[in-house]
Amino acid sequence: MTLSTRIDRLKTGAAKIGCLLNPMGGQVRKRAAAIRQALHAIPNLIVCEAQDAASFETAIAQLLQADIDLLVIIAGDGTTHAIFGHLFAARVPADWPLIMVVPGGTTNMTPLDLGMRGKPEPIIQRLQMYLRQPIAPHLVQRPVLHIAQPGMPPIYGMFFAVGLVARGVKFSRSPVKKIGITGGIFTALIMLRSLFGMLFGRQQSAWSPVTLTLTEANGRTHRGTYLFALVSALHCLLLNIRPYWGTEPEPLHVTLVDQQHKCLWRSLWPLLSGGGHVLQEKEGYYSHNTARLTIEMDDEYIVDGELYRSASPQSPITIAATDPVTFLVL
Repeated sequence: MTLSTRIDRLKTGAAKIGCLLNPMGGQVRKRAAAIRQALHAIPNLIVCEAQDAASFETAIAQLLQADIDLLVIIAGDGTTHAIFGHLFAARVPADWPLIMVVPGGTTNMTPLDLGMRGKPEPIIQRLQMYLRQPIAPHLVQRPVLHIAQPGMPPIYGMFFAVGLVARGVKFSRSPVKKIGITGGIFTALIMLRSLFGMLFGRQQSAWSPVTLTLTEANGRTHRGTYLFALVSALHCLLLNIRPYWGTEPEPLHVTLVDQQHKCLWRSLWPLLSGGGHVLQEKEGYYSHNTARLTIEMDDEYIVDGELYRSASPQSPITIAATDPVTFLVL
């Protein structure tokens, strides 16, 4: 079934809706009963609950087999990242159902960037109201990162990072997560710890910069040691941070901050707020947009909050933009 047919079915109230709910998501755990009650109010909704790789794969296979027109994901960035992997393995994006991501995890960069703000239950109630009186849907398109390295299966996600950003996510997997803090407070804690590492942790191995070689699609090469490097298909990150300022008409945002940066205190606000156009490459700050790049390194990296490690510094990681995925936003 084509995308236009699915959109028409949504507009006429004939769409078949499926939902994947991760009951272990940071937001879902707090309000599971209310979320299930809200889902129960949507007639003929197919709900699959899944919380690990095997059950994600089974749930996606079941929902695709049901030929749904809209897939509602109630989970965090990590679950959405896993679901993308299974969807890409099964079909090309043109054959996907429409996607609606409800912020149900500890971190929810993807739905927040798309404009899906609020707690899960009110968003589900908005979906119920929309399905009762459907109109032309508000759709947003984003590509997904296709991350490939020889000898490893491809990885799909919206946000890739190395250096202090990855160190911050690794810190979040430490006993601090057992405190039970989720949502904006937990996000702020991770970001503050990452900023502390950026400002004071260069001599600490746990917060050390990353040495890499990044080659752009046009052949330009960046080689050195960086506080962090990131590649994103999102327009804004946690806490509405926008650390890129490239002007090229390409879908992926890339930012590098050199270890030998200058005036970090003065540069911190424009770096985080989207005003990075005032920063200069000669002072250690670089950002551009691209559709494809390669990275050579021997270090850990994150994709949507999930931690990975490069297979070999001699085997470059290739990051490319997929065809756009279509999201429903309410």
